[in-house]
Order: sequence, then structure tokens, then C-alpha cells
Amino acid sequence: MPFFSVIIPVYNKESYIQQTIESVLSQDFVDYEIIIINDGSTDNSEEKLKQFSDSRIRYFYQKNLGVSVARNFGINLSQSNFITFLDADDYWYPNFLQTMYHNIKRFPEQKVFSAGIEIEYSKKKILKSQYSIIKTGDCELVNYFKSSYKETVICTSSAVFDKIVFETAGNFDVTMRSGQDTDLWIRIGLQYDILFCWEILARYVHDPHSLSKIPEYINSKVNFSKFHEMENKNYNLKKFLDLNRYSLAIKCKLNNDIVHFNKFYKDIHLKNLSLKKKVLLRTPRFILKFLLILQLKLLNIGLLKSGFR
Repeated sequence: MPFFSVIIPVYNKESYIQQTIESVLSQDFVDYEIIIINDGSTDNSEEKLKQFSDSRIRYFYQKNLGVSVARNFGINLSQSNFITFLDADDYWYPNFLQTMYHNIKRFPEQKVFSAGIEIEYSKKKILKSQYSIIKTGDCELVNYFKSSYKETVICTSSAVFDKIVFETAGNFDVTMRSGQDTDLWIRIGLQYDILFCWEILARYVHDPHSLSKIPEYINSKVNFSKFHEMENKNYNLKKFLDLNRYSLAIKCKLNNDIVHFNKFYKDIHLKNLSLKKKVLLRTPRFILKFLLILQLKLLNIGLLKSGFR
């Protein structure tokens, strides 16, 4: 039985998938299986995938049912006790699995492991994710919500899960078109602390054509109402949800979707937002669009490390 099961869902990623798989095959730690789920790709992704002949690769095709179905299918197929995901446009550095293996052996009582990640906006603009964690060592045991006020401490392509986590917290919600990962991280965060490693071990590649970037997908993101009772009793969860509501409200305003802007806005406790965020929520759309353009320019010249979030 392999130590890790690496699950890679693929939908129309012909420009990225070769680099993604090569980053797994180049790992220092070699005891793993790769489960590739082709989710009905219509481009040349399948042709790219079939160029690889490594015996650790298990390839499956399904009609286009969405990333949640593909990931859950991979979980059911996995032969390992430790599951990790890698999106088809992201990639790992060679020591990702070795470091995760080391941390699993070092902290055997933990069930969820994560590592630092960097974001590639372009080949010339790569930023490290910013976390709301005080650094005390090479690893930290953290509360998911409190540590994710800036950026999520669990990213799909930089975490490892004991298989029991999915038995207790559940799998990805197949009824959601987008934001399924955040929904699952919330359910996991309600039950488990996260063993976070500061070392940057993975890179998230910003694909402007990703489904999650399409405006009409915003209003089908996380159904935060399911956590309403729990957030009233859990301050860290409430603040985390309000920051996500803020981010979604800003996106809705930029897309001139006032109905869903009001939906997210009404559930925010403004005391959980900074003054800057409160001002941006009240800023007219045309000014927000100008600020977004300015933000992207500042990111490109290295004068900004984060955006509206």
C-alpha cells in the first residue's frame, strides 16, 4: 500500500498538466500513487496525460460532473491512509511529500497537515501567501479559522489529510458549483487543528480562465447559512466567515450584482472588518474598478502584497 494517494482532477488544463504531473514524479519521496480523474476534458488534456507511463499513475475518465465529484471519486479509489490533492494547474516543489512524511511521523496524533504556498500571477509576479499566524518554529499547531484571516491556511494543493478526516467531516459537497474547498475546510476546521509548516512547498498558478473566476459562479459559492448557528457560538468562525462574505460582496459589486452583494453584506458584523474594508464596501463600483486596476499594477511592480481580501 502506498504511503500517499495523490489525487489530481483535470478539466481542460492542457497548458498546465504536464508540469503538474512532472512535479509529482520529481518528488524526493517516492512511495505514492497518483490518481488522475479526467473530468470530461474537451481540449488536449487526455493526450498530454497519456504521455506518462509511470506505474504509480492510475488514470480514470468520467463525463464532466465537476471537480467535487472528481475529488470524491479519487478519495474512494485511494489505497493510502494519507490523501493529498493537487490541482491540475498547480505544482509542488521536490520536497513536498518528504516534508509531509516527516511531519506525519513527527506528529502522529495530528490528522491535517499543511504547508506554505506561493501564488503565481504571472511568470514575473510570484507572491508568498500571508497568514494570520505568529511564527514560533518551523511548524505551528493552529486553529483553522484564526490562522486564515488573511489567506486560508489549507490550500487544496498544499495539504495532506488522514483518510479518517473525510469519514468524520465528510467529502466535497457535489451540489456546489464553486467554493467547495472552503466549505470542506470549514467542516474540517470545526473538528481538527492544523499542523502548519512554514516552508513554501507548493505553487498555486493563477489561471484567469478557471471556473471560479466566472462571475455567475460567485452566487453559488459557499452556503454560509449552514454554519449560522455555529458561528454565533464561535468567534473565530464568525470572523472568518465575515471576511469571506466581505470578499464575495466586493466581487459582487464589481460584477454589478447588487442582489447578492446585499445578501453577503447583511450577514457581516462590521466590527470584524478593518476600517479599510468597511470603506471599500461603501465605495461606488466605478471607484472599486479603478482601485482594482491600480491594485494589479502595484502587484506587478512589487509594491503590494495583498488585495481587497
